[in-house]
Amino acid sequence: MRQIIASADFREGFAEMLPVCVGLIPFGLVTGVGAASAGANFLGALGMSAIIFSGAAQILASQLLAAGAPLAVVVLTCFVAGLRFLMYSAAMAPYLKPLPPRWQNALAFLMTDQVFAASIRRFDARHDPRDGALYFLGGGLALWGCWQVTNMTGFLVGNLVPASWSLDFAVPLCFIALIAPLLRTAPTLVAAGSAGYAVFALAGLPMKLNLIAAGVVGIVAGTLFDAARERWPAR
Repeated sequence: MRQIIASADFREGFAEMLPVCVGLIPFGLVTGVGAASAGANFLGALGMSAIIFSGAAQILASQLLAAGAPLAVVVLTCFVAGLRFLMYSAAMAPYLKPLPPRWQNALAFLMTDQVFAASIRRFDARHDPRDGALYFLGGGLALWGCWQVTNMTGFLVGNLVPASWSLDFAVPLCFIALIAPLLRTAPTLVAAGSAGYAVFALAGLPMKLNLIAAGVVGIVAGTLFDAARERWPAR
């Protein structure tokens, strides 16, 4: 473990994720407040933040539990809310395939929107699974540790933070800052634009399925545009 922490890639991943951690502080506080308002005790709130490790899923779970929803409904709803990670996993799988299973499992648990966006750029730039995995691990642990601290702080503060503050705006801002540098080619711009439009156009779908559908629309649109662009000069 000391060798891992001492590695330059681990420390770089940890350090580069710290600004994202700062941006997620408001969302972590709000998520902790949500657990308190749902009636969770300290250990329950800590277990939720440590094991689920997903702001959207934690807020949904808190709301459903507070409303007395069956456990199966809570689990299914959180599963649907996290379906986007299937796309992340498919994109990351070729880079993680050479690693031992214990590394794959650990990094899969630490997968978040922000860590994925930062790490996929690292893998593309270095083409070294070990260095990329250490960078991934450093960034993931930084975010996980920050998430626990902010959640527990929010839980202890409880309802003292007014809901009218709408602090969860920091989450999309953090992700936009990470993903924007990747939008450098026409296919990626088409994919992002198509997915963004689809999110709003399909907002009426239940259980946030518009997010999954929009992701598929973006992938298909970007792929078709890229294929058409490659064939056009041949004509």
